[in-house]
Amino acid sequence: MLHGSMIPRSVKRMFDERAEVREPAESQTAVLEIRGRKHMVRLANHSPSGAMLIFSLMPNIGETVVLHLLGRGRVEGHVCWVRDGRVGVNFVASEE
Repeated sequence: MLHGSMIPRSVKRMFDERAEVREPAESQTAVLEIRGRKHMVRLANHSPSGAMLIFSLMPNIGETVVLHLLGRGRVEGHVCWVRDGRVGVNFVASEE
């Protein structure tokens, strides 16, 4: 499987092409289920379709995860990027 070190980003993103606003969430925590284990993680930001997590382990890009968010419950997703202790997760279905 791919992991973040295999796909370097040498150029900083010049345009933010995201359709949704990211809400900052530095003080919020969540539980990340990955490979049959649960880990407490901090949220950097989130939107209805994804989240950026602060997480010391390096999951594989494309790996399926479950995120338990306070006030929102269980959300399934896939790892879409990994870089410098941060992980991007796209939710399988948008939050309501």
